[in-house]
Formats: sequence, C-alpha cells, structure tokens
Amino acid sequence: MSFGTHAYVADERNASVLFNLNGAIVPREKAVVNVFDSGFMLGDGVWEGLRVHNGKIAFLSDHLDRLWEGLAALKIDIGLTRQELTLRLSETLTANGMTDHVHIRLMVTRGLRSTPYQDPRVVISPATVVIAPEYKQPDPATAERPLSLQSVATRRGRPDVQDPGLNSHSKINCITACIQGIEAGADEAIMLDPHGFVATCNSTHFFIVRQGEVWTSTGDYCLGGITRGKVIDLCRANDIPVFERNFTLRHCYAAEEAFTTGTFAGLAPVGSIDGRQIGAGTRGPIVERLQQLYLTLIDTDTS
Repeated sequence: MSFGTHAYVADERNASVLFNLNGAIVPREKAVVNVFDSGFMLGDGVWEGLRVHNGKIAFLSDHLDRLWEGLAALKIDIGLTRQELTLRLSETLTANGMTDHVHIRLMVTRGLRSTPYQDPRVVISPATVVIAPEYKQPDPATAERPLSLQSVATRRGRPDVQDPGLNSHSKINCITACIQGIEAGADEAIMLDPHGFVATCNSTHFFIVRQGEVWTSTGDYCLGGITRGKVIDLCRANDIPVFERNFTLRHCYAAEEAFTTGTFAGLAPVGSIDGRQIGAGTRGPIVERLQQLYLTLIDTDTS
C-alpha cells in the first residue's frame, strides 16, 4: 500500500514478476543483494524511477542523462554503456510481457565491500545493477483528489553538505520530512531551503499558480525532476507564464492553485497547505489543462 501521490491500484501479478539482478532474470523473491552491498550498507548509489507507456519507457534519454550525471558525481563505474543498459531494461520488460501501467525502479550501487567501511577502496566487485519492474497504475483519484501538504522543520540542504540535486540512495532527510508531514496528518511534506524559501516536497516537486502565473522553486535545492522540467517546457510552449523563482509559504497560502509533479503520478492537485485551503480547495483549471498536456506529451514520446 502507498499513499498521497504514490497511491496505486494493487495488482496480483506483482507476486510473480521477474527482476533483473546484474543481468540475470530472477523471480522477485530471489532478487536479493549481499549485506555487504554498498547500497544496503551505506546508501552508496543512485537510482531512477521509470514509467512504461505503450510498450516504451517515457523520457528514457532524460532519465539516463540524470543517472549518468549521478554516477559521475559519485565516481561509480556502472560497467555498462547506455545502449547496454537500455537493452537490459528492454529484456526485463520482455521477460515479463510488460507493455503498460508499469513502474521500474532502476538502482545502481557501488558494489560489494570487503568490510563495513565507507572508503570506496574497499569495494571488491563491479557495481550492482537492479531493475525492479512492477505493474503499478496510479490511483485514478490522484488526478482529482486534492492533496494536503505540511511544511516541516527538515530543510533541503546545501550542495556542500549533501547535494539535493543528486538522486542518491541516501534519502534519510526526505524520509524524516515525510514522517513529520504524516505526524501532522498530511499526505506529504513541503520542504524549505536553507534560506526559508519553498524548495520541494519530500518525494515530488511543487508548483503554485498565482494570477495565471505558474511558479516553482529556483531548482537550486531540489532534484532535477524530469516531470518538473517537462511541465515547465509545456507552460512555455502553450503561453502559460512560468517562473523558476524564490517564494515563501506566504505566497503559497494566497495561491489560486497548487500541484505536485513526479514520474509516477504526473501532476497531482494540492488542496491545502498547513491546514489552509488553497484557492477553492479543488483541482483548478490550469492544473487540469497541464495534466492533459502532459498526458499528450507522454503519448507522443512513447508512440
């Protein structure tokens, strides 16, 4: 079970799906890693969430760009070319007969360590590469049901502490923020940057609409979201004013609309922040329009 923007329709087929573990197709229950794996032991790795539409992975090139940037930042050698990894993804989908309503968790860690220690010089194996596909259709209600968000104490950090633009396995600050949001009765947390400006949510990106303008953060303290970028591009291509800028919770409380973006659910409307109703408290016209534009974009990309 999942909640908020990650609520999904349960599918019994997931009990028998096949995963890809370092190039080997294995049953889900046998897709396990060693306790000395860098990802398990230290959160030392990067990952991507991918969606399959019409038999193709949406915006795959963008996701691979981000993955390779993260690998370079952490100096992890995946041991595969982009073409080889793409083939491995395709082989995994083919082995499962998967063509639609599929979510893939692609995980790459530094590999096995000889001892519990953070120094990468103790790594004794090639990188661990896991492809975990599931039949995972977003709950249809997510497109219309307004989310509740809660601003929390946990901040998005500076890049010289832990780069928030790196899609690493180390997500403890996001998890802490999520717990704080849940304890306050919200679906998800909204996180501020070190200066007090709105940065992002704990697992999605965040936008508001004010007087017909779409605002999102500067991006300095959040992951380079693929869906976030596509929505910004869609606004620019369809004469919707859009701005990447600093803004505070004060601006959010007075917004006409608000929404989140993410690979899994696309665009999801926000109805309240910190218990305060946003606009009419329902999905607004700009959010609905952008949802349709985004669905069309996905169909075009995967056709």
